[in-house]
Amino acid sequence: MLLALKLCLVPGFIFLVSLAGRRWGASIAGWLAGLPVVAGPILWFLCLEQGPPFAANAALASLSAVFASMCYCLAYAHIAQRAPWPIALCGAFVVWAAAALSLSQLPPSAGLDLGIAILALALAPPLFPPVRALTATRTLRRTELGLRMALGALLTVVVSAAAQQVGQMWSGLLAVFPVMSTVLAVFSQATQGPQFASTLLRAMAFGMYSFAAFCFLLAATLTHLTIAGSFIVAVVGALIIQVATRRFF
Repeated sequence: MLLALKLCLVPGFIFLVSLAGRRWGASIAGWLAGLPVVAGPILWFLCLEQGPPFAANAALASLSAVFASMCYCLAYAHIAQRAPWPIALCGAFVVWAAAALSLSQLPPSAGLDLGIAILALALAPPLFPPVRALTATRTLRRTELGLRMALGALLTVVVSAAAQQVGQMWSGLLAVFPVMSTVLAVFSQATQGPQFASTLLRAMAFGMYSFAAFCFLLAATLTHLTIAGSFIVAVVGALIIQVATRRFF
């Protein structure tokens, strides 16, 4: 059942975000991609399998990992302006790994982790490469949509499996492994150019405020509420923040 959820939820969301990008453009797609659709289920599974205290600490690590995600997005966006997607992807992965390794040395702290996340999200948008006005987006082919969804499912299963084998710090960091960013950025650059990919990744900086809210609320409530109650509070809080950030772009 849990595997079926992993194989349906993330590919389904990738499908919807891809359609949103075609209909409303890269900014809306990136904004939506910031929602905790990948990390949320992984933290849920960790909660069921390892217990709420373990998942609460993992959620704090996920909160600080927003910094690593922004480093990934910035690296990919800048490299993509000068190189094809395989080079941009490799460079972004190296930057993410370096950032995640640095974060893994920090002690769990709700205040510190929230501060790192908010500071990263606030500072990131101006650091993205400037882009020209985008032309109308093209029609997505069914084969491309299928490949996006399949890659998203594969990455989610691999990351989820890895998160279950490591400690709470790396479980949380891996929960924020850039699955959505990778799928959307690679296909966007390959089919619609680096400008589209950069615009999409920049918009994720606004969308990920909801992710930060989700992780913070989850970490704060998991040891005080039922598992279901804690996740309901976190999801509602994330959706409220998501709606509020729409006016930023």
